[in-house]
Amino acid sequence: MAGTSFVDYVKIFTRSGRGGAGSAHFKRDKSTAMGGPDGGDGGRGGHVILKGSAQMWTLLHLRYRKHVFAENGTSGSGACSTGADGKDEIIDVPLGTIAKNAETGEILFEITKEGQLEILERGGRGGLGNWHFKTATNQAPRYSQPGEDEVEGWKILELKVLADVGLVGFPNAGKSTLLSVVSAAKPKIADYAFTTLVPNLGIVSYREQHSFIMADIPGIIEGASEGKGLGLRFLRHIERNSVLLFLIPADTKDIKKEYEILLNELNVYNPELLDKGRILAISKSDMLDNELIEEIKKDLPSIPSVFISSLTNLGLTQLKDIIWKELNKKD
Repeated sequence: MAGTSFVDYVKIFTRSGRGGAGSAHFKRDKSTAMGGPDGGDGGRGGHVILKGSAQMWTLLHLRYRKHVFAENGTSGSGACSTGADGKDEIIDVPLGTIAKNAETGEILFEITKEGQLEILERGGRGGLGNWHFKTATNQAPRYSQPGEDEVEGWKILELKVLADVGLVGFPNAGKSTLLSVVSAAKPKIADYAFTTLVPNLGIVSYREQHSFIMADIPGIIEGASEGKGLGLRFLRHIERNSVLLFLIPADTKDIKKEYEILLNELNVYNPELLDKGRILAISKSDMLDNELIEEIKKDLPSIPSVFISSLTNLGLTQLKDIIWKELNKKD
């Protein structure tokens, strides 16, 4: 179910509303046979707007909604009455959504906050009524402005998961198991590669009622930066994380080499990822004795590291302490 319900990329066609035409009306009533211009302005066309929602985690609701149109504004009328504005079309999207121009690839904006509103397609302005054009030399203008045209085009919405900590590791490194133990998340867990096909988020409780968000992201493989495996779809989500937690199993032949392979894939994809805080956790460490742990420590990368076991809870409190310290490190 998760594999089909998580959607992190959609392409949609959007059209704002056309502005209503201004009115070229003249005042006429029982007491006024030849009154002056009193044509009202046209209403604004509706905008297409994106709104951030912390309750959403997927773009699934837009997968089959390829066309999003806002309403047109209505025309002005007599007595300087302004036409009604077209209804805005507001689309709720998850936090971490990026809007792009589909033709140029230009990033238009990012949705990162609850309730944030951004105009994706701006509605046309309503035309001015003829009373605006009355002058000393033109007392009875018989013209008004048409409304501005609607704006339309293809847009790409792309989701990058927002989390404090992103789990980085090869498939079957124990990322899903760790997330299920330290949070209330229930990711799919099995003993084969690519069990996790979509990101899973969990809220990890910490001391004194603090917490942080951890993301279990599909496992990386060598060549992911070139699109192999789950490739770029996986790497895109890492860009949002504040801290990267590298998870490497204790039975790996060369832990340092595996770490360097993972690091290289991030560097090839986006060198800025190397500026993020990094932590190394050696998973499945319940199979090691103290002597072997000390031997492995001698050849670990020079970043904060900890030996953990999601099965026995070994080192998990220490891991949370290291993560919290890294998240609150002052530049």
